[in-house]
Amino acid sequence: MSSTTQARGRKWWLTDFLSRLFREKPLGAIGAILVLIMLIAGIFADWIAPFGVNDLHMVDRLAPPSGTYLLGTDNLGRDLLSRIIFGARISIIIGLSAAGISAVVGAVIGLTSGYIGGKLDLTVQRFVDAWICFPMLILYLTLMAVIGSGMIQLILVLGISGGIYGSRTARALAFWVKGSDYFEAARSMGAPTSRIILRHLLPNVLPLMIVTFSMSVGGIILAEASLSFLGFGLPPEIASWGGMLSGSNRVFMEQAPWLVIWPGLALTLAVYGLNMFGDAVRDLLDPRLRGGIGGLGERGMQMARKALEKRQRKVQSAGQPE
Repeated sequence: MSSTTQARGRKWWLTDFLSRLFREKPLGAIGAILVLIMLIAGIFADWIAPFGVNDLHMVDRLAPPSGTYLLGTDNLGRDLLSRIIFGARISIIIGLSAAGISAVVGAVIGLTSGYIGGKLDLTVQRFVDAWICFPMLILYLTLMAVIGSGMIQLILVLGISGGIYGSRTARALAFWVKGSDYFEAARSMGAPTSRIILRHLLPNVLPLMIVTFSMSVGGIILAEASLSFLGFGLPPEIASWGGMLSGSNRVFMEQAPWLVIWPGLALTLAVYGLNMFGDAVRDLLDPRLRGGIGGLGERGMQMARKALEKRQRKVQSAGQPE
């Protein structure tokens, strides 16, 4: 297959996915728009924000929303709009990084445990059971108290913990693939383990990793906000939506309610958009929710019918006497 044909196939798949998203999942489309706005704000924060993230205007402390400060200022005279825009960048970095680590860790643990089985599977699953017994927030607080606060530490804690929580889904998928006919056929033909994993196991778990990634970003951003709110997340000098809801802003929120209204609204819209978009991605890509056709849509159903009819004709022709 030429590179031109492959490019056309990828372009068709993306066009079909976007068309189905807006046609079948309107809430998911709204979520995608909110996510796109968040991405643009985070990537181009240096050019969009009217002020620097930590620029002080002591004369304008606790200034209400106005033409100069569209969302007002905090107790140090910092522009809230600028800090919210830069906070979108922090949320994107933490959310995407931790979600990626979570998807990879969950797939590695679940696939290894499910594929090898035996005593290894039993040992790993008992560890996963013990890990799941702890409430997530308490576990996060304990780990952050031990290793200290910081962006790298926060990403690792949220990513690895989320991967351990989600490893059971990958394990169940590994068991399902091991019980399939094509898997048994590959083993009976003497295919090496590396080929079985690369050709049969990973292609089946890739849609799961995409869905897990898209659905976990919102929860990770909310967890980061919770830890920052409780003082175990990012340092105060980093503009975090959760951090903006705590600290000195709680002291002055009765005098200046915009200190918590705007960061809370930004956090709510971001998590809502990510969750709606993640649900839509799951519904559109998961074959179990699409009657077995996954992300191929109506064209995939037609291709499946043609392949089935062609196979039936071959079987019938092979059964006829010469």
